[in-house]
Amino acid sequence: MPIEPQSDAHVLKSRLEWGEPAFTILDVRDRSTYNDGHIMGAMAMPIEDLVDRASSSLEKSRDIYVYGAGDEQTSQAVNLLRSAGFEHVSELKGGLAAWKAIGGPTELEHHHHHH
Repeated sequence: MPIEPQSDAHVLKSRLEWGEPAFTILDVRDRSTYNDGHIMGAMAMPIEDLVDRASSSLEKSRDIYVYGAGDEQTSQAVNLLRSAGFEHVSELKGGLAAWKAIGGPTELEHHHHHH
């Protein structure tokens, strides 16, 4: 089943909970925003480096869920990936806020941890 061009946070959360391995989550916001908290397991690929980094590290056939600072940045990133030849790319609607709203797991970069 190809993934939808746009995905609801619930769809992604259920895939994570089922432990489906064959997908990647990309955070295209700037690095410092990513460091302040992101979806568990998401890779940081700021939009200006996105195509270069994705092309060198991800298979074109992989399922990729993308979120940015807002829906506009998210759809821009998805369009960049599609034109670079990635076929299975989905916009995560609502991004991190929608993810947090349904209790999806997030993580911080380790050097920000204060105990």
